[in-house]
Amino acid sequence: MDDAAMRAFAKRFFDAIEQGDVETVGDSYTPDVEIWHNFDDAIQTRDENLATLKGMVGRISDRVYDERRVEVFPGGFVQQHVLRGTRKDGKRVSLPAVIICRLRDGRIARLDEYLDSAHVAVFRQTF
Repeated sequence: MDDAAMRAFAKRFFDAIEQGDVETVGDSYTPDVEIWHNFDDAIQTRDENLATLKGMVGRISDRVYDERRVEVFPGGFVQQHVLRGTRKDGKRVSLPAVIICRLRDGRIARLDEYLDSAHVAVFRQTF
């Protein structure tokens, strides 16, 4: 993929999460994708990550990836953004993040997610 195609892929991927389109997100992953989180040092499988995303979509409405900055490198891209939304209790939340994606055959084979654990706790709070 050239730089323009990589940027377009990144936009489609994060737009799909905004829209709650977990199926498109799943189609963006290779079957053996690894999704790593800095805050728990865990690696999720494709199915585990899609379950997490479904949960987030159910808890957070009005999702928007704000302040997107994408940098492309050979074989992937880095996106810095702030995910904003509204919890079920009406509280507005924000989650600054950096995501590094490595692609293989036009799909994400590895996604490294860097999040502030304090922001994650507020995002995940239940009532």
